[in-house]
Amino acid sequence: MSELVVGPRRYRIAGIADLVTSRMPYTIRILLENLLRHRDRIPRSHLDAVVEWGSERSFATAVDLRPARVFLHDTNGVPLLADIAAMRDVAEHADAINPRIPAALVVDHSVIAEVFGTSAAFERNVDVEYERNAERYRFLRWAQASMRNLDVVPPGKGIMHQVNLEHLAQVVMTDGDWAFPDFCLGTDSHTTMVNGLGVLGWGIGGIDAEAAMLGEAVTMLLPPVVGVRLTGALPVGATATDLVLTITELLRAHGVVGTFVEFHGEGVRRLSLPDRATIANMSPEFGSTCAYFPIDEETIRYLRFTGRPAEQVALVEAYAKAQKLWHQPDSVADYTEVVELDLRSVLPSLAGPRRPQDRITLSAAAPALDAELASEGRVGDEHGVVGIAAITSCTNTSNPRLMVTAALLARNAVERGLTSKPWVKTTLSPGSRVVTDYLDAAGLSPFLQELGFHLTGYGCMTCIGASGPLVDELQEAVRDKGVTAVSVLSGNRNFAGRINPDTRLNYLASPPLVVAYALAGTMRTDLTREPVGHSPDGTPVFLSDLWPTPDEVTKVIDSVLTPEMFTQAYEAVYTGDARWENLGQADGDRFAWDPASTYLRRPPFADGPVTHPVPDIEGARVLVMLGDSTTTDHISPAGAIPVDSPAGRYLTDRGVGRFAFNTYASRRGNHEVMVRGAFANVQLRNQLVPGVEGGYTLSLAEDGQVRTVYDAAMAYRDAGVPLVVLGGAQYGTGSSRDWAAKGPALLGVRAVLAESFERIHRANLIGLGVLPLQYRPGENARTLGLTGREVITIRGLASMESASTITVQADEREFHVVVRLDTAREQQIYRSGGILKLVSQRLTATI
Repeated sequence: MSELVVGPRRYRIAGIADLVTSRMPYTIRILLENLLRHRDRIPRSHLDAVVEWGSERSFATAVDLRPARVFLHDTNGVPLLADIAAMRDVAEHADAINPRIPAALVVDHSVIAEVFGTSAAFERNVDVEYERNAERYRFLRWAQASMRNLDVVPPGKGIMHQVNLEHLAQVVMTDGDWAFPDFCLGTDSHTTMVNGLGVLGWGIGGIDAEAAMLGEAVTMLLPPVVGVRLTGALPVGATATDLVLTITELLRAHGVVGTFVEFHGEGVRRLSLPDRATIANMSPEFGSTCAYFPIDEETIRYLRFTGRPAEQVALVEAYAKAQKLWHQPDSVADYTEVVELDLRSVLPSLAGPRRPQDRITLSAAAPALDAELASEGRVGDEHGVVGIAAITSCTNTSNPRLMVTAALLARNAVERGLTSKPWVKTTLSPGSRVVTDYLDAAGLSPFLQELGFHLTGYGCMTCIGASGPLVDELQEAVRDKGVTAVSVLSGNRNFAGRINPDTRLNYLASPPLVVAYALAGTMRTDLTREPVGHSPDGTPVFLSDLWPTPDEVTKVIDSVLTPEMFTQAYEAVYTGDARWENLGQADGDRFAWDPASTYLRRPPFADGPVTHPVPDIEGARVLVMLGDSTTTDHISPAGAIPVDSPAGRYLTDRGVGRFAFNTYASRRGNHEVMVRGAFANVQLRNQLVPGVEGGYTLSLAEDGQVRTVYDAAMAYRDAGVPLVVLGGAQYGTGSSRDWAAKGPALLGVRAVLAESFERIHRANLIGLGVLPLQYRPGENARTLGLTGREVITIRGLASMESASTITVQADEREFHVVVRLDTAREQQIYRSGGILKLVSQRLTATI
């Protein structure tokens, strides 16, 4: 141990300076500190492997990490806390079941853009939010009052990642006289946004987060580290959004799943902290575990500017320099691989229509859309209309240059007499109150409002599918006449069926481009050559006429954005408005479950005995057979609950009116709703029922009838038939949502066979006791001749080892697959029937 003196304070630190070489990546240095500080709780081999990082042996070593804090949002946090409440029910001393490390939950995923285009939109949307979610919010107030180490940020404060970036993240934390890195793991995959601030962190499933909160280590194989060398500077007209879409395309094509990514090169110093955060935010879209920018002068400048206390800023700088975590641009690490990008090559871009990595240049957007429509036989001028133009999400609304550019473009459009098209739903949902404060101070808010971009709420909203209904006339045209509507949003995800059930195609774009497409009203307009609109006298107005200069943007930011805006916005971050304070809360160490509730039911995941040894999977059937890039949105929808769906019928049968259905995300505390939503995405393409979209499958337990996935699964359960899922490459990409594993597990799915898995989803499957199996290289369902109608048997589960191969029998065909239990801990979790059973057993044994 070492000592660090900062002003009048003395801190103990786990000194790593003597163990760090100049060639060790910064992210690995942080892991080294974590293991050294907890060395009495780990094998010596873990430390040795990190010191020897880069060797073949190191990459085969799994290490036990302990985060400094856990970060939650409401839709993942409610079921997580419900699981802890259920553990309290069976504990002799309920008040002993608490988070063992600091945890913060931000309520930002529940507000829906029901009302828009009016100055009353914000208040009315918040009123509806409270009306629909009061029961969940009372539960959160109970949890905050009864559990130690848990803080709750009420609704209306901002999006969790922007709140984290601007206020919660400390970069260096303290506990008593100890100082250590702010190592943050969160239940949202975009927790990586804080990597832009020099904080190591990434998204984990709610199940792993729950275990970490309760004192369990998070185990992972030491990762390769890919260095991304940035050179040059962004050209005029290119934005941080264009840059991150370019990086997403580049790194997804290169392949960085399961790796750490570190940015270096002289181009980094030309990126502001918000630009870095924009890039780090989309780490899950390019597939890496994290996307890290080391601590440097820009980090310190941002901490000061956002109102962090002077003593905290001094600690960060002193600690980073003492521990060799301060960026040394002239000393480049021995990265596993290096990818290069010249910032000068970045062009104005969008990404879509279904994946964030499918970048298209602005000049190619209209022709690409025409080709997409033609491929689906959708010909006619009515197709391609913009149904939603949303300035939304943590990715881009956290960046003042992007937001001010959009506002200045709106001002220029209004001054030329342009208006948004009447069929476009225009919404503004910033990541924090600071955004509206500086737009108001600059006098720019009225111009956005003139174009319909009134404040709709401080939350994720459109980015997570909480977009609300389209304009009535367009919604009718979509549903009754087959018109193809598109959305343009400044978010980070555009997966099929995610944004809105009535926008078939969805595109990611910078905030100023969102405004431009609201003016154009169609994505079939080439904004680089054709006018975005016409002034009242008929003069064509082009995008280039409206786009502000960099100097104009800088002048506005410098004149209005101040540190005081941040300190004022966050001075009462844990205090809610009158609606929050008037909710009331339950008392007591044990939560009083309401058997009539349609929002909160006691979860079953820690119930039942652990079976030893693990039984084989005999006589299984394929529930669904899916293609490549199946997302967690396909597996566990987050948007509106359709009336005629199994979940909708469940709610209707319990007297819930259609307006009160709310979203799947809001009902994650009720497993009866969520299991009925598994594989219920309206654009799911199940190869067992070709030509059919939605949550349907072939029920081979009922003579091959086409049934909803839920109804088929229940028929299989009644017949005592276990289930498997067949998937393609990148199975489980997208959001970290644990219900993408919980739902299939409750349906009776015992194993998933896929070509490859996304990191978080694979961990979630294991956490629920579902076995991830991977085809051998070059093999997949097609090459093996699988149709999905086979009877599947998987034997040898009791004796399998990590990364071993086992035999799968499909009717008379046999083939080998790789067991994706990558560490001894993952084996232990699987053999225990899931992590909640494992943790529950340990807590029961120690209380």
